[in-house]
Amino acid sequence: MTPQQTPDPTHDGLGGEQPFMSHLVELRDRLLRMVIAIVLVFLVLFPFANEIYTFIADPIRAQLPPGSTMIATQVASPFLTPFKLALVVAVFVAMPYLLYQFWAFVAPGLYTHEKRLAVPLLASSIVLFYLGMAFAYFVVFPLVFGFFTSVTPDGVEQMPDIAFYLEFVLKLFFAFGIAFEIPIATILLVAVGATTPKALAQKRPYVIVGVFVAGMLLTPPDVVSQTLLAIPMWMLFEAGIFFSRWFQKRKPAPQEPPAAGSGFAPAPASGPGPFTGGPAGGLSEVGRELDPAGRDEPGRYRPMTDEEMDAELDAIEAEEAADETLGEQGLAMGSPAHGADGARIEALIRAANERRGEGDTASARHLLYLVLEGGNADQRRVARNILADLDRD
Repeated sequence: MTPQQTPDPTHDGLGGEQPFMSHLVELRDRLLRMVIAIVLVFLVLFPFANEIYTFIADPIRAQLPPGSTMIATQVASPFLTPFKLALVVAVFVAMPYLLYQFWAFVAPGLYTHEKRLAVPLLASSIVLFYLGMAFAYFVVFPLVFGFFTSVTPDGVEQMPDIAFYLEFVLKLFFAFGIAFEIPIATILLVAVGATTPKALAQKRPYVIVGVFVAGMLLTPPDVVSQTLLAIPMWMLFEAGIFFSRWFQKRKPAPQEPPAAGSGFAPAPASGPGPFTGGPAGGLSEVGRELDPAGRDEPGRYRPMTDEEMDAELDAIEAEEAADETLGEQGLAMGSPAHGADGARIEALIRAANERRGEGDTASARHLLYLVLEGGNADQRRVARNILADLDRD
């Protein structure tokens, strides 16, 4: 009898790494940790709830006319309003830990390059959110409350209610905290390839109108707070365009197969970009520069650099490796532009997969370009899929 194997709890028997219930259990545990963290911070802050409210109310109290003070129009407001403020502050204080728990839950499903991008953006988003709240408290509040005090009609005594004031400032805190995340959103859009810095810059007029509309919707109905939110949002958008250039996703330039009988084969993607041709056709145009539009400009030559020479040697080695593989299978290498049959193209695809498995991506790419030049529609589609996998790797 064979001993009974103990089932692995990390596998569901269907090829998945973890069953669905395991993810739910982990999510529940992390949510409980978030709640416990908020409760602990709240218990520390609640004895100082009145002092915290006094600090938050300082900007408007400084603008009130002499003899005026804040009031509580509801019976429970003197207790519930500081209580609510202490709870909200506890959430803000615990935010780094809350985001860490969220990150720990989703990180195992991310690739390494995604983790490298997410960690600095996550830390930056926390800092920017706090900066937005600080900007609202130290810059916006004095100007807004000074404006409200100056336009108070004669005969009206200004005595703000503490509950309404708290709702007002929390709305502004949230609006400015979210607005300061614009650079992070811009960088993420560029990093995932959804747009480019140039495309964003071209939409600047629409963004300017949009930030003023957002300022109108996110702030109280006054032109001062709307402007004080819209202008920083515009500046942060410009900062996002500037910094997103370092995160722009590099995409390989599309390579079109040359016309039949041209005698040229596309160079491998790992080689230098501004050069086409290779040793497959017996002629090389390495050293020819291209104009900004990507078209050949004859008559302009320059010596090859060391990197370009290495790329040429890699292409020659890839060609020789393809010759050896096809020779073992009894197929002639030839030129794909001259009567390439399906069997030889299939052999090229198999050879490219072998080179890919060995880690020789330059040779694999070169063979796949030969398939793109001489294969049929199905074979070219397979080659493009393999090239896409190599780009993701």
